[in-house]
Amino acid sequence: MALPSASDSATVVVTGASSGIGAELARTLAQRGHAVTLVARRSDRLEQLAAELRAAHGVSASVIACDLSDPAARAELAAQLLDGPQLAGLCNNAGFGVSGRFISNDAERERQMIEVNVDALHDLTIRLIGSMIERDSGAILNVASTAAFQPLPGFASYAATKAFVLSFSEALSTELKGSGVSCTVLCPGAVRTEFAEVAGSIGFEDTLPEFTIVTAQDVARQAVDAMERGSRDVVPGLPNRIQAIAGRITPRTLLLPIVARLTRQ
Repeated sequence: MALPSASDSATVVVTGASSGIGAELARTLAQRGHAVTLVARRSDRLEQLAAELRAAHGVSASVIACDLSDPAARAELAAQLLDGPQLAGLCNNAGFGVSGRFISNDAERERQMIEVNVDALHDLTIRLIGSMIERDSGAILNVASTAAFQPLPGFASYAATKAFVLSFSEALSTELKGSGVSCTVLCPGAVRTEFAEVAGSIGFEDTLPEFTIVTAQDVARQAVDAMERGSRDVVPGLPNRIQAIAGRITPRTLLLPIVARLTRQ
């Protein structure tokens, strides 16, 4: 009940592979001998990464450009994946954040975030998990965030999407016991990626102590380690693990005003 051994006849799918944690997941998997299928909107970046992985590790690296916010495109993607090599793993990494007051944010951008962070992850999982269960083998990695452990005024919808990913993944992990398939949820804290730029929260990230920030390479390594063990969850970095516990147990009447003050700053 863990990520199968690397095989030429099987692939691990990584969504959101064009940058950040997704690209590092692909690099880590390829370094360990896994063929990878890279999925994102930006095909040029995917092609560059695929060429890098083939040259550096001699693995198969295929590219599928897909807008995961589009339900029709997701259905086509799933059909293409099921027609291809066996699925050893699925890394649902694609996602982005929107910062600011909910009532002031762009409504279409908010809706698109729900599509990518929640609907796409759920859709691909339900479409692809059956092929793994039929073979009694496979591993799913769903990327949540330490934002999942408490509400975040200033990131209201984003934190809610990640709370869904955390809850769904932990329940699915339990349901899959004995099936030969595992589900791991990754909950990184602050990571130096394009996330802050896309979310419009660069100023907030710059206020965080440097020791709380984990590199994308380290996050990816710990994530793949957890997939290989068939672990239910992984929170990289001791400060983030402490924050996750605090987020769960701190009374909301105390927590919410503090978080609101931090995000306003």
